[in-house]
Amino acid sequence: MAKTRSEPRAPAVARRGSAISVHDMTTARWHEAGKKGIRQKVVRVDHARGRFLGLVAFEPLTRSGLHQHLGTATSFFLDGSLSDYAGTAVRGDVGINRAGATHDAIAYQSCLLCARLEGPVTYPPEGGPVHRLHAGARHADIVNAAPETMPDVNVAVEALPLQPTLLAGVGRRMVFDYSGTPDRRRLVQLQVLPGSAVPAHVTTDVVEWFVCGGDVQVGTAVAQAGSFVVIEPGTEVTICSRYGALLLAWAEGPIAWSDGIARPDLYGF
Repeated sequence: MAKTRSEPRAPAVARRGSAISVHDMTTARWHEAGKKGIRQKVVRVDHARGRFLGLVAFEPLTRSGLHQHLGTATSFFLDGSLSDYAGTAVRGDVGINRAGATHDAIAYQSCLLCARLEGPVTYPPEGGPVHRLHAGARHADIVNAAPETMPDVNVAVEALPLQPTLLAGVGRRMVFDYSGTPDRRRLVQLQVLPGSAVPAHVTTDVVEWFVCGGDVQVGTAVAQAGSFVVIEPGTEVTICSRYGALLLAWAEGPIAWSDGIARPDLYGF
């Protein structure tokens, strides 16, 4: 008997502040993505704008299907690999697709991604029913305006230099500065040593983390490895870690230090 597919819902919030939410993926339910061999754990999804944040899992020998990105997409490989005509991205990589990237990816082994989409995706009309692997997926004729440009840039995150931030115990790896896109954003990895703290600051736009390891407290909310943290624009927060933390962070705008002291931006703006 065929299973009835329901629209995925965001998992329950573990702890919530006025504008901070923590989403524990270790306890969240898997939902079918509408294509055999692909499942998702959804933090947020907006099909009108093609926005998505969550986990995506591929079973071996599962293809995404030919598609074209109309906005930036970034995927952190928590396990496994995906291959397309440009090559293979593996565990520990961030795969970056800029607008116009056109490809069909296949998993030759089980694959788990921490994924963030920032624009819709189109599939060719002859490709069959559109599934929910990509938020905002729709049918449209696909024309690759830059066939000489590879569809993805794969970055081995922990091979990047860990740079000091002038905040004691906090280091940063710049993964993607959004050059070549119309957006002024940052994707970084932050390492917070045990007992370190980041002073109070206000976000000017949305900031989202995936906690890769350890524990972190943001405001009054606590997140552990395997959790997403969403910090809304205009939120004043402090950050600290009791035992150390490793964070993958997307920032859509710089921060403002609450005490007015001139410090470099936490996310590298």
